[in-house]
Amino acid sequence: VANGRTFGGHLTNNATAAHNQPDAASPVGANPQAPVFVPGRPYQQPPGSNAPHSHSNTPRQKRRMSRSSAPDISTRIREDIDRHLYECSICMNEVHRNSKIWSCRTCWSVFHFGCVKKWSSGQWNQPPVLQNGEEPPRHWRCPGCNLPKDTLPTTFNCWCDKETDPQSIPGLPPFSCGQTCAKPRVRKCPHPCETICHPGPCTPCTNMGTEQSCFCGRESATRRCVDTDYEGGWSCQAVCGELMACGEHTCPRPCHPGLCGPCQTVIDTLCYCGKDSKTMVCSDQDERKETFVSTENGGREPCIGCFHCGSECERLFDCGVHSCSKGCHTQDEHAAHCPKSPDIITHCPCGKTKLMTILDSPRTSCTDPIPFCGQRCSQPLPCGHVCKQSCHEGPCRPCTETIQISCRCGRTTSKSICHQGTEEKPQCLRVCRATLSCGRHTCAERCCEGEKAAAERMSQKRKLKPLSQASSVRDANAVEEEHICTLVCGRMLRCGNHSCTQLCHSGPCPSCPEAIFEEVSCACGRTVLQPPLPCGTQPPPCHFDCERPKSCGHPQVSHRCHLDAEPCPKCPFLMKKRCLCARNELNNQPCWFQEVRCGEICGQKLRCGFHRCRKQCHRPGECETVCDQPCGKERSSCGHSDLARCHAPGPCDEGKPCPHKIFITCPCQRVKQETKCLSTKSSVGNREKALQCNDECLRLERNRKLALALNVDPDHEDDHVPYATQTLNFYAESPVWAQEQEQKFRIFAADPDLRRLRFSPMKSHQRAFLHHLAEDFSLDSESLDPEPHRHVVVFKTPRFVSSHMKTIAEANHTRNKQRTTLVSAVPATAARQAVAETYNAFLITDATFGLTADAIQAAMKPLEKSHPQVKFDIDFLPNENVVIRPATQQPSWVAMKGVDAVIQMVKAPLQDIIRSNAIGKIQLCRVDESLRIMVKESEVTSPGGWSQVAAKASAPQRVLQAKRFSDKNAFTVLRAGLGKSSAKKVVKKEEVIDDWEDAEEEEEA
Repeated sequence: VANGRTFGGHLTNNATAAHNQPDAASPVGANPQAPVFVPGRPYQQPPGSNAPHSHSNTPRQKRRMSRSSAPDISTRIREDIDRHLYECSICMNEVHRNSKIWSCRTCWSVFHFGCVKKWSSGQWNQPPVLQNGEEPPRHWRCPGCNLPKDTLPTTFNCWCDKETDPQSIPGLPPFSCGQTCAKPRVRKCPHPCETICHPGPCTPCTNMGTEQSCFCGRESATRRCVDTDYEGGWSCQAVCGELMACGEHTCPRPCHPGLCGPCQTVIDTLCYCGKDSKTMVCSDQDERKETFVSTENGGREPCIGCFHCGSECERLFDCGVHSCSKGCHTQDEHAAHCPKSPDIITHCPCGKTKLMTILDSPRTSCTDPIPFCGQRCSQPLPCGHVCKQSCHEGPCRPCTETIQISCRCGRTTSKSICHQGTEEKPQCLRVCRATLSCGRHTCAERCCEGEKAAAERMSQKRKLKPLSQASSVRDANAVEEEHICTLVCGRMLRCGNHSCTQLCHSGPCPSCPEAIFEEVSCACGRTVLQPPLPCGTQPPPCHFDCERPKSCGHPQVSHRCHLDAEPCPKCPFLMKKRCLCARNELNNQPCWFQEVRCGEICGQKLRCGFHRCRKQCHRPGECETVCDQPCGKERSSCGHSDLARCHAPGPCDEGKPCPHKIFITCPCQRVKQETKCLSTKSSVGNREKALQCNDECLRLERNRKLALALNVDPDHEDDHVPYATQTLNFYAESPVWAQEQEQKFRIFAADPDLRRLRFSPMKSHQRAFLHHLAEDFSLDSESLDPEPHRHVVVFKTPRFVSSHMKTIAEANHTRNKQRTTLVSAVPATAARQAVAETYNAFLITDATFGLTADAIQAAMKPLEKSHPQVKFDIDFLPNENVVIRPATQQPSWVAMKGVDAVIQMVKAPLQDIIRSNAIGKIQLCRVDESLRIMVKESEVTSPGGWSQVAAKASAPQRVLQAKRFSDKNAFTVLRAGLGKSSAKKVVKKEEVIDDWEDAEEEEEA
């Protein structure tokens, strides 16, 4: 509390005045025109003030004018509560007789119990600010007087705290239990308060007090309690007369409490040696000692010395030659014996040798010189070494030994003279990086003495402490004296107006101690907070609608009043807007949206004059500044486009090789290779180069010539299928996955250094395919590990020679061709029957728009009733066709009978259902696991009922073979040179000729 200013939104009185005065409406000595605060009454203008008030005519202001004007605060609180005029300073609502309240015992302000409970818990739970590394005791502040409180309000009690949750009794003060207050009064009094339980401070006691003696105990008196000072006592004003501590003077003060204190009598004093005298207070003199001082006739007389004068004694010894060199001290009556007399000095100055062994004749007087023995002094020095000088008089010189001396931080050592190192330790160049007590700054001092202690402190902090040592954590966090930060914090407080003036500290800064005495209102001014208020108080939330007009002219969106820094919601109205490039006008664009883009390519010519801007709709002038597109002009050397960066308007640099890719082939155009053009203005590059035919080309050429000589079709293919039927069947279901596994097999077969191939875990039917494929390649295979980690391992054995030249795709094509030929050799009815055996689903084409699975399921209910043992799955294909197939889980008799039989059994009724409901066209088909259509009924049977397979057999057409894995024979694959190469090096890229039939006819011609 400073000058009565608080954080509770009011101006309160001094705490002491509130205790001692029953009517504490204004601070003592306050300006009569200053704002006045009364507990339970919000801030008011001073009486007689002409300052305007924006709410002077409100009902609340009128109620304030009619409040109680009783002379004591207790009566005012009681009357205002009974009249419903007392307001809680936290929520600004009225306090009623039936409310639960809490009253401060310092300022006697009354608050709602719920309000003060939230207020106190919010401050109590705030993280404390460490002070000197220690956590201060928790407290909260009263919103009325801002004084700290050590206990939280937990119960609702009466004014005297005797009864919990008191009931409102008519005729008694509000929240009073009706019993005698009996609380001790503010001033110490043996009589408790006799008034009925009441608010505010207790009234002064009017009873007679006990008999009380004065301070000196000579007199006693009995007065009323209100006039009796039980704590201070009273004085009879008679002179004390007690003997002072000096033992010579008496106390001249009137009757007073406590001891008489030091003697203040002024006396004349003499020093111990008798040279100086002065006047001083009796209590300031030193110990009184007896001494002898010289008189005018040269004698000595005794006297009392009281202080040291600070000068040398200079009194002659009994020899009359030498004098005393000591400071001021007490004197004897007779002169002291000379310390250099022959009877006292018997050894040399170092004390090692007697003078009789050095001198030929003994000394006779104190003036005779004292000889030196010439030996080393060897007297111990303060540092622990011995003096290395020869025998000498007077004190020894400083030690000159060379020793290792550590620096202040103790990290480094250096050689130095002993007395120099002990006077002040040297400093090394090591800079301390320890964190200061604030946690924000580092030491940065060179050769810091506390660096080692700081390192130990940080290491102890990182270690986990057991529960038994939890009490010692605070000691472990104690910061060294050298590392206590003495800078000012200076961080901006939460108010945003003032900075923290405390010493640099860790954790959050405290609340701003300043207060403001101006109204804080919302943006529209209809919601106002009355002063005084804490500094940094934000405008209150306003429940009225924002009335700011929009610049676009549209009506404002309904939203709450807000500050100017917070923008209004974006205008959601839709309107026509011109795009950035100004070509198109787009509809239904939000009013707030400014970056309207039509999405068209700009197309404006760039600065190069050859290319156009590739950016989408943008503002004028934002086209590409630097053209980085390829040139695109045709090269005169090869006809390819120039791929260099745009260099318009300059010509193309045809001195560089052309980077375009081309294909070069052998004369028979079987072997192809991709390469770069590399043609320049002076060179044709690779355009006219050709490859040489390999052994396979020569073999095929010989076979072709032999076939022509024997009048045999030269395109007749080898009809041998080197793979098992299970292998080909699995390939037909999953060709992509099967080709990936085949490629791994071929890479493994082509590398002679590999002896084992391990596959990742997979399903049982996939492992079966690998076993069949390994058998086809003459390899051994084995399944290892239990499910779900069971996998296949393939081994090379002596029976393995090489991989088949014909791939699985080629073998599958050969088998299909053989089946087609077989079907063409039998009647059409048998062919249709053979193909029909492969159907496993129904296909619905030209489906009705918006068709759903639920609609098909509802139409198929009659079929489910007639054949309850059969269940169907309905799947929609990407091309909007529908596949109906038997469910994967069927009864055992359906599995035994076969899917083909089930399809033929439900074919007729299902076709009737689809046609009658106008769902679409239905036909039989065969699908694989991925719902890919393998065979359709419309492709097998012509509209007239003839077999298209049989028709195709009469005029066989040439089928383009699938790409082989390699064009080399087995011996080429197993060459040692390819053993260490990768699969990518074994496979050559080929280019498929677009019109290969014409090319072959030209070759035959």
